[in-house]
Amino acid sequence: MIKVENEVKLTIAEDETNPLLQGHFTSVGKEYTATSESLQVIGEIPKDLKGIYVRNGHNQVHAPMGVYHPFDGDGMLHAVHFEDGKATYRNRFVRTTGFLAEEAAGKSLWAGILEPHLNTRQGWGSMRTMKDNAGTDVIAHAGKLLATMSQCSEVNRLDPITLEMLEPDAWNKTVAPNGICSHYKVDNDTGEMMFFNFSETYPYMHYGVVGPDSELKHYVPIDLPGVRWPHDLGVTKNYSILHDLPFIFDPELLEKGERKVTFYDDMPARFGIIPRLGTSEDIKWFEAKPCFIYHLSNSYESGDSVIMEGCVTFNPKKPVVGKQGEDAIANVQKNFDASIIKYKMYRWTFNLKTGQTKEEFLDDEVTEFPVVSNDYVGKEYRYSYNSVLSLDKPWWLSGLKKYDLKEGTSQTYDYGEGRLGSEPHIARRENAVGEDDGYLITLITDMNEDRSECLILDAKDLTMGPVARIILPHRIPAGAHAAWVESDRIKGELL
Repeated sequence: MIKVENEVKLTIAEDETNPLLQGHFTSVGKEYTATSESLQVIGEIPKDLKGIYVRNGHNQVHAPMGVYHPFDGDGMLHAVHFEDGKATYRNRFVRTTGFLAEEAAGKSLWAGILEPHLNTRQGWGSMRTMKDNAGTDVIAHAGKLLATMSQCSEVNRLDPITLEMLEPDAWNKTVAPNGICSHYKVDNDTGEMMFFNFSETYPYMHYGVVGPDSELKHYVPIDLPGVRWPHDLGVTKNYSILHDLPFIFDPELLEKGERKVTFYDDMPARFGIIPRLGTSEDIKWFEAKPCFIYHLSNSYESGDSVIMEGCVTFNPKKPVVGKQGEDAIANVQKNFDASIIKYKMYRWTFNLKTGQTKEEFLDDEVTEFPVVSNDYVGKEYRYSYNSVLSLDKPWWLSGLKKYDLKEGTSQTYDYGEGRLGSEPHIARRENAVGEDDGYLITLITDMNEDRSECLILDAKDLTMGPVARIILPHRIPAGAHAAWVESDRIKGELL
């Protein structure tokens, strides 16, 4: 069965010249439900692959108001549900209040991240001016999906199987108007979810913990010296790691109502290690080299130290926020130019006794979107699966790299010319006997064939190539983050 459940009318002009709305960014409007019996399957879907791979991404519906940035696009989830050697594909828009308002108006009502001064209405985000597009992150928690945008948004909950919108959690009111930011982390052993938010107003950051019952059990302000623009959060079994990075809106201009993101390369990065249910007074702050971090692979405790690993840059680029010039699009493309930014795997070791920080590169290849198995989040682990970034195409994930952090070795898999991937995730087998005993799943867009597919690889050995490829009913645009929902977690972590 291949069924078009709904079609949302796109109002983007056919002659739109913004390259960030063309090519591998081109939006789709149809929402499908399709089973593998009706789709072309190359290879065989493993019978011991059980759960849901779901990927979020920005899929702009309406002609933009102002200069479009990829972070502005409407959120769309693409999910593949595996069971008994079969698969069902679904894609649905995340129907936030902003999405519904624009659907009713038939046009864009918010300007986006680059030109907040054009807005005539209130919104979400750290600037409190953006439409909640919920297009960046997605994760499973307490039997529901949670989709948000990177600049903080409402608590958008969806059914993990049907992808239908559900009532938001009651604590949505508590965290408003700052909301919840990507990237929250779930401890599968306790069912707790740790998150943060940030804004341009005091206290600039909050940190919270949600229980396995989807109730807010901890929410505290974090004492920062000023406005910050963090992106990720680290968690271990006993701590969370908050980021105070020197990549912020110029405070003097901000007082005048103008926004200019500046990297202060003479200001150290700071990392605050807070007990899981701690307060600002409990934080131990550590200094490190000035840097910016989009995404961590994992964090864990070892003896007297907390270790955090992920992809770092010492040459960050951010959007020019405010009145845009003729070079606006070129500037945005530089934000995603991997040859300039050069994110690489890195390790920070924070000694809780001495207060010292040790830093070291783990690799010299440019990679990003690092992921680990859900079962190893916050624990000592061995494998990180990263996306290899193209050095000549913006927002183009050209392949995968598996790091064996114990042996210091790696494997790579290249998607091939004209093919780009999504953030992968690890689907461990039931009763798995090792960290990589299972499959690596991602969605591929093939610009040569103008189609997309779900790619299933053996997580132990990427060099063997695909175990199976499921051709999807349409070509999907470049995406953001993804999640894996084990079959026994679909209804919740502790059920």
